Amino acid sequence: MSINHAIIAEDVVKAFGEVKALDGVSLQAETGKVLGLLGPNGAGKTTLVRILTTLLKPDSGIVQVGGVDVIREPQRVRENIGLAGQYAAVDEILTGRENLVMVGQLYHMSRKQAKQRAQELLEQFTLTDAADRPVKTYSGGMRRRLDLAASIVARPPILFLDEPTTGLDPRTRIDMWNTIRQLVSDGTTLLLTTQYLEEADELADKIVVIDKGGAIAEGTSDELKANLASDFIDLKVSNPENVPQAVDILTPLALDAPQADSQGGQITIAVENGAQSIAEVVRILDGGDISIAELNLRRPSLNDVFLSITGEAIVEDEEDEPKRGRRRSA
Repeated sequence: MSINHAIIAEDVVKAFGEVKALDGVSLQAETGKVLGLLGPNGAGKTTLVRILTTLLKPDSGIVQVGGVDVIREPQRVRENIGLAGQYAAVDEILTGRENLVMVGQLYHMSRKQAKQRAQELLEQFTLTDAADRPVKTYSGGMRRRLDLAASIVARPPILFLDEPTTGLDPRTRIDMWNTIRQLVSDGTTLLLTTQYLEEADELADKIVVIDKGGAIAEGTSDELKANLASDFIDLKVSNPENVPQAVDILTPLALDAPQADSQGGQITIAVENGAQSIAEVVRILDGGDISIAELNLRRPSLNDVFLSITGEAIVEDEEDEPKRGRRRSA
C-alpha cells in the first residue's frame, strides 16, 4: 500500500446472480485529493462504494482503504471513513441536533463532546435555524446537508460521497460543492461518485470513467478532454425537416458521424479545426439553402469524452443499481 494513496482497488469483481455489477475494476485515490467516479446509473459505482466501505464483500480482488485490508479488518476501516449515500440516512423523527448528537455518541464521544460537535456542524452546514425541528420537516437539500454533516462527525480522514447531490436544485447543489471543497482543503481524501458531468468537472482532481462494471478511462478532466483531438460545432437548423439533408452534406467535414436530433433540429459535428471549420459549415449549409437558427463552437466536454469511449451519452436521471441505467443514443 503506497502512503500516497488512501484508497486502492485492484481487479474487483462482484456479481449478483447472473448480473456482474463489477468486472475487474481497478483504481487508486490519492491522499488528500478528490477521485471522481463517473458513469451512468447501473455502471457499478454504488456497488464499488459499498465494497470500499465494508458494506458488501467482493467476490474477488484486493481492496485497501487507509492502508487497511477491507475484507480482513473491516472494523479498522470503519473507524477511519465517513459515508454519505444517495439517500439521506437520517432519523426523520429526531431533530437535526439529536441526529448529530446520536452519531457522535455512537463514535464513543461523551454527551458533552457530541453536543459540542453537533453545534459546530449545524453552524458549518447552515442548519442552526432548523436544528431543533424534526427532520421530517426538512427540505431535500437540508436533509442532504444533515446527512453529510453526520458523515463527518468523527472527522474521518477518508470520505465517500455516493451521488450526494442527486435530486437537488442547482443552487443547493452549488452550496454542497462549496462544502465539499472546504472538506478537501482541510485534508480529507474524497471518493465522489456522480452521474453529473459538471460535478466531476468542478470537484475531481482525477476522474475514473466506469461503465458496465469496468473502469474504461482515467485522468484529469483536462487530460480526458485532450484525448479528443477535435472541436465541436453545435448548430440548429431553422427547419427540422432539413436535418437529414444537413447531416448528409456536413458528413465529409466531420471527423465522425454527425449527431442529430431530427425533432429539435439540433446537429453536432466533431471537426479538426473549429475556427476554420465553422466558416465552412456556414458555406456548405448556405449552398444547400439550409437556414441556421443557432451556431456554436466549443471544446470537448466530459460528455463528449464518455460518448467517444462508450458510443453512448450519459443520461442524468435516477435508477437504482444494480439495474442498468437508461441511456440516450447519441
